[in-house]
Amino acid sequence: MSTHDKYTAPKTSTNSKAPVMSIEEELHIPSAEDRLHGVENWYQGNSKMVNYALIGVLAVLVGIFGYKYYIGGQSEKANDAIFRAQTYYSIDSINWALNGDGNNLGFKKIADKYSGTPAGNLANYYAGICCLKTGDFANAEKYLKSFDGKGTLVANVAKGALGDALMEQGKTDDAIKQYLDAASDNDNLLVSPLYLERAGLAYELKNNTTEAIATYKKLKEKFPQSQQARNMDKNLARLGVYSVE
Repeated sequence: MSTHDKYTAPKTSTNSKAPVMSIEEELHIPSAEDRLHGVENWYQGNSKMVNYALIGVLAVLVGIFGYKYYIGGQSEKANDAIFRAQTYYSIDSINWALNGDGNNLGFKKIADKYSGTPAGNLANYYAGICCLKTGDFANAEKYLKSFDGKGTLVANVAKGALGDALMEQGKTDDAIKQYLDAASDNDNLLVSPLYLERAGLAYELKNNTTEAIATYKKLKEKFPQSQQARNMDKNLARLGVYSVE
């Protein structure tokens, strides 16, 4: 999300005195539109967090729970394929990670060819993230909806990413549901406040001031030490709330 401040036109009086700045200008408060514009930038800025989470879930899905699916040549091939694609992803070679390099499969084909395996399921997640980073929001939605994140380390990240894909397509109500679901774990101090803030910003875009204020207050109360909580006074001030009990 962009963190650049957005300024409104200065108000001038009829007697040509110095312009009067709005409260938003004085506090340097970015608008909701600025904060939500271009979700690809968020993934660029938080690639390490996403990569570490993906590596962790790869170990869980492929290493520990592999026995829940059929163990054999098919699973072994899928595991090898996704490892190669994940290597490309980790060095930011998104096109090769998503579509393959001509010799090795990318996440798209892994998800299709090895559906029913842990690696095939995980490939849906990777493919969704890759599509989100490249601005292909419709396919990001498709792959993230196909990912079964139940019991995985990145379940909530996947829900939030799906919210981003929906938001970029103008499906604001559906996006808010995903953001709130992604932020439902009060013990997740990294992911929950991130998507709770996005839910508040999305409410603002819908001009639902009441829900936006309630969401921002909840974030400040539940996650006071989070990076996002530092923005809450500004966000609330933008909505006319200048003190929070």
